Amino acid sequence: MFYAVTIFLSSFLLFLVQPLIARMILPWFGGTAAVWTTCMLFFQCVLLAGYAYAHATNARLAPRAQAILHMVLLAAAVAVLPIAPDAAWKPAGEEEPISRILLLLTATVGLPYLLISSTSPLLQAWFSRTRPGANPYRLFAVSNFASLLALIGYPLLVEPNFTNGQQVAIWSWMFAAFAVLCAVLAWVSARSVAAPLARAEAQDDGPAPGGKDIGLWLALSATGSVLLLSVTNHITQNVAAIPLLWLAPLTLYLLTFILCFEGQGLYRPQWAWSFVLVWLGGMVWLAVDSRFQFDLYLQLAMFLSGLFVACMFCHGELYRLRPANRHLTAFYLWVSVGGALGGLLVAVVAPLVFNAYYELGIALTACCLLAAILYRGLGGYAHAASLGLVLGAAFAFSYDAFKFQDGVVVSERNFYGVLRVKEYGTEGQPDHLRRLLHGVIMHGEQHMTGRDFRKTPTTYYQKTSGIGRAILAREDRPVRVGVIGLGVGTLAAYGRKGDVYRFYDINQAVVDVARTKFGYLADSEATLEMVLGDARLNLEREPAQRFDILAVDAFSSDSIPVHLITREALGVYLRHMKPDGIIAFHVSNRFLDLAPVVARLAKEHGAAARMVYEKDSDDSTQSDWVLVARDAKALEAPGIKEASLSIEQKPEWRTWTDDFSNLVQILKE
Repeated sequence: MFYAVTIFLSSFLLFLVQPLIARMILPWFGGTAAVWTTCMLFFQCVLLAGYAYAHATNARLAPRAQAILHMVLLAAAVAVLPIAPDAAWKPAGEEEPISRILLLLTATVGLPYLLISSTSPLLQAWFSRTRPGANPYRLFAVSNFASLLALIGYPLLVEPNFTNGQQVAIWSWMFAAFAVLCAVLAWVSARSVAAPLARAEAQDDGPAPGGKDIGLWLALSATGSVLLLSVTNHITQNVAAIPLLWLAPLTLYLLTFILCFEGQGLYRPQWAWSFVLVWLGGMVWLAVDSRFQFDLYLQLAMFLSGLFVACMFCHGELYRLRPANRHLTAFYLWVSVGGALGGLLVAVVAPLVFNAYYELGIALTACCLLAAILYRGLGGYAHAASLGLVLGAAFAFSYDAFKFQDGVVVSERNFYGVLRVKEYGTEGQPDHLRRLLHGVIMHGEQHMTGRDFRKTPTTYYQKTSGIGRAILAREDRPVRVGVIGLGVGTLAAYGRKGDVYRFYDINQAVVDVARTKFGYLADSEATLEMVLGDARLNLEREPAQRFDILAVDAFSSDSIPVHLITREALGVYLRHMKPDGIIAFHVSNRFLDLAPVVARLAKEHGAAARMVYEKDSDDSTQSDWVLVARDAKALEAPGIKEASLSIEQKPEWRTWTDDFSNLVQILKE
């Protein structure tokens, strides 16, 4: 019981700190989904270090020496509490984000996380020595159950009810309690382990794992890890980088560990193979069929259920291939190596090697291949079906990658996503245009033939759009315009002599593409200023800019950087506005109803808010803008008044703040 309680508490803390810290640093790095992927890489690598520490100290140190070392490290970890990232880690704008995030996390939670990572295998080894014949792998299920509770509890209970500071304090006090429990158990176990040690080792002795065993452990754990991160990337890029969508895949991933390692045989290849192949095939189909790429509920249902089934296969096979208890810590070490390799491939290698998100297809194909290898003993039909699925997946993803790059003149991937510049029409003809796509969402286009066409604002920024009307309402005087999110620089087309347009963008690749592949910036008559880095951080540091207009349009794919649409964020924007200035929020989104969120923020700041819908010829919404102004008369200007509408208030919705946001509440029906 004492072992189970200590393992439970350590695992609860292990997975509670992940969304806690990631959420706190998310606004510092642009609110992009890659922040979570990088955090996962850190957590997986430190988990590996914790397992290596458990394995090494268990193999090389006497029980009492191991206990003393562990107690000293626990005391050191308590001494560095509370955990909280220092504001000095906030980037200035030009730093490489991945290494900075990894260093930040190491300095903030490195030692405490290392120790709680080592707890499960370490205590299972102590349990196996002191209680020969008992099944220590069931404690791994206890560990994952606690992790599951933490992941479910964070978005449902912790995040909505506690501020960041309160969350840090609660976690730190819980860690101190865990350290006391673990230190007591270390000392007690060291004193009681000597007598039964020889008998336990004799009973638990078994053949040492060979190269084939280790290879399969690595392949299965790495494949599960890559699937976890690539599916998480897939769903967060198109909605929002928030804890709820981070944690849903991770929760399912851990649930499969619980079910497989509980020891009741819930995974049985004899009947599981058909489910595995059907769901893998469904994920392959949906990943390459562009007709359904914007069907949110189908995407979530297929990829989340598919992730569960695929990880049941990976982790169920891991449990079937587990070694004797004597090799328990080595087994967990190799499994954590595989998990860390998967994180490294997705967070570091893929952005460097690939120019698009190919890792989901690679992971699904690898999972199909592992199924073909491990199911070959189940009979000819199962083996033939799995081999056919391998070939089908490889062909489908190869064709999809070719189609994805068709007509693309520039394709680049970095920490902030995938950028593609795509050509349409015939060069020199009126139909020739060029588009920038970020993920699957268009972020601007320009006609490339004829000077008048080249200087015409298009897409979400046409003269009839909310932002277009706001700018044209100030034609009687020079204006100072701020723009959060450069895109292709379309808004610079409105610039006249005497105007100043100040663009904020976090992604240097976007700036380079706008300058070299599009002409809006070069052709503008206004004075242009470019600020690299997260817009909110820069605006917090800068003196008042006295903008006439501020456009907030910093979406990556269809995901929302939540830290740009909070009460605190609007307060920052208002500080930079002239008394009659207008802040224009671009809230076009397939899945989320953001207009009432912005209207609520405006009301709390005593500002007026109006909605401007722009519709194209087939009566579908082209762009949605919410215009906010302290002076309500600014929204009565000609061109704005006749096109704007009041926004339906949602009094039951809580105000979005830096400490609270609710994505589920604003999902469109």
